[in-house]
Amino acid sequence: MPAEKKVYLRIEDLPSVGAATAQKLREIGFSTIESLATATIAELAAAGIGEKRAAEIIAAAREAIEISWVTAKQLAELKKGVGRITTGSKALDNLIGGGVETQSITEFFGEFGSGKSQLCHQLAVNVQLPTERGGLSGAALYIDTENTFRIERIAQMAKHVGLDPDEACERIIYAEAYNSDHQILLLEKADKVIKENNVRLIIIDSLTAHFRSEYVGRQSLPERQQKLNKHMHKLLRLARAFNAAAVVTNQVMARPDEFFSAMAVLPVGGHIVGHTSHTRIYLRKAAGKNVRIARLVASPYLPEGEALFRITENGIEDLEGENAE
Repeated sequence: MPAEKKVYLRIEDLPSVGAATAQKLREIGFSTIESLATATIAELAAAGIGEKRAAEIIAAAREAIEISWVTAKQLAELKKGVGRITTGSKALDNLIGGGVETQSITEFFGEFGSGKSQLCHQLAVNVQLPTERGGLSGAALYIDTENTFRIERIAQMAKHVGLDPDEACERIIYAEAYNSDHQILLLEKADKVIKENNVRLIIIDSLTAHFRSEYVGRQSLPERQQKLNKHMHKLLRLARAFNAAAVVTNQVMARPDEFFSAMAVLPVGGHIVGHTSHTRIYLRKAAGKNVRIARLVASPYLPEGEALFRITENGIEDLEGENAE
């Protein structure tokens, strides 16, 4: 008979992890088995743990949540566990394959007023809906870097989809990041909050605002990109460990050499953000009251395309009479 699978409920239960080591791990942001399973040896070494011991701890955590080699057929079965969150617009959902998916990063970028934060608010409400209505029956973790989060807006959107506004606000765990280091720290310490609150959506609005303002000039670019890279990979590991959707918004910069292009702007962050974001959507204003155009510019498996949606008092909606087939 095969050996019975060991179940570890706390990081102290893992082999080679005692109370003192567990405390060190928590201090650097590893409070759950899931976060340890997706950690690197170098990250654990920051807690003063030797490389050999760090490897043993990570291996045990991975075994506990069954991270191993699989066949493509088994992977297809595992992918059935990937969930999707509706944006509120069928046209936009169809553009991105049925909604914002878990275990990956979706990036919305565009100029000021293009609807990035409105989409974040809507997703933070919609993730709370049951699966049959396009949600994941979960909570949202919301990191706000530009003070754009509005409780009144959440209440409006929640009421429209039939949720109690107070309960909807209770299921959004919010933090304002005051600078890039604080932003990084918030995410590094988030695993326990995510697990205890059944968080199925992690939002950073905006990803690059602090990095852009604090790291000015070419001489600071390598350090900025290195920090952004680590930050994005931490976000991705959390999304995969907890089967959560990760959504980031991004600012843009002018692209004067492409003045007549459909995209006269570029998202901030360069290749680091581009390679780590699985799905990238460019938002811009369109003719018509509160109408926005969403252009899918990058996806692992979907073709480029565009969709129209409207931002109303109720939230994100399709245009009246639009066929979203």
